Amino acid sequence: MSTSSTATASEGTGSNGATLLALRGITKRFGAVQALTKIDIDIPPGKVTALAGDNGAGKSVTIKTISGLWPPDAGQIVWEGKPVHLHGPRDAEALGVTTIYQDLALCDNLDIVQNMFLGHEELHRGLLDEPSMELEARKTLQELRVTTVRSIRQPVASLSGGQRQSVAVAKAVMSKAKLVILDEPTAALGVAQTRMVLDLIKRLASQGVAVMVVSHNLNDVFAVADRIVILHLGRMVAQGPVAEFDRSSVVDYMTTGRSERPPTDPSMRAVDPNRSTDA
Repeated sequence: MSTSSTATASEGTGSNGATLLALRGITKRFGAVQALTKIDIDIPPGKVTALAGDNGAGKSVTIKTISGLWPPDAGQIVWEGKPVHLHGPRDAEALGVTTIYQDLALCDNLDIVQNMFLGHEELHRGLLDEPSMELEARKTLQELRVTTVRSIRQPVASLSGGQRQSVAVAKAVMSKAKLVILDEPTAALGVAQTRMVLDLIKRLASQGVAVMVVSHNLNDVFAVADRIVILHLGRMVAQGPVAEFDRSSVVDYMTTGRSERPPTDPSMRAVDPNRSTDA
């Protein structure tokens, strides 16, 4: 018996009663390819939301739509309760959205401070205010409990994968991001480095920042997420508190769009993947 229902997301709320970002009926097509079909997603502040789905499920299209890279063909993006139109990444950044892709967009030839302030350098009498930038960079890293770097003047090229991810997150914090999207943040990391990055994500959320983590690694998802959103073939098929899922049900939703393990929490919403797109 299928456990999917035709219930759609209402104005979603997180456990703290607020929604920072809401996607309502977002649809995106690339030529003959229907990438997203009427997806509804809620992202609350101060929580980690995992975006799960198999290859081709629409995860990358979703985060690039939120990041302003690709405008939706239909639907609405609601930010802090107000509809917004993103005409490019700068519009998303102006709202407070920072996306950290797998390549991290760090410059290997620059040190940690230079990377954290790249494009936003502080000046004093027309010259770089190095002492001020060092002080702020060190403070941000300390607040995030990033203690493994030898020196904030250490070249990024010399950092481990986990340390590089930490610098990218710290850079987002310094930009006053309200939503940080992390694309496969633990890919190719060892056990110790993965633990460091997951702890960093939790600390980021504890500071009131909304975090969206895109990951294929379900161990990482269940270790760090407060909520899970699952996509299947461009449709949102389930979302809700992580406590109402297990690994088997997530795999079911990812691979078939439905699960025989019914959710017990009414705040969880599942969408019938066979629902007509004309509805």
